[in-house]
Amino acid sequence: MHYPIPRTLEEMTALSQQPVNGDLVASAIAGVITICRAQGHSLAQVQEWVLAEDDLLDQKTRQWLSEAVAVAWSTVDVAAVTTGREGDR
Repeated sequence: MHYPIPRTLEEMTALSQQPVNGDLVASAIAGVITICRAQGHSLAQVQEWVLAEDDLLDQKTRQWLSEAVAVAWSTVDVAAVTTGREGDR
């Protein structure tokens, strides 16, 4: 199943009602990137937030997620972010 890339916090929240699978996680990461870019945040800022100490993820998992965000940042269609349209992904 393919999920659309969330463009709002409400759409991100709606994802939490879905069963977790790889497509959902990819959609959530793409949504975070889309929303952060639209708000003018940089990759470095997003990675800093991901790497921040928390009670949900251990350091190894946060590092992996930070690297996944960096890869996704370079592949999420910038045109889709600015125009509100996704490519055929």
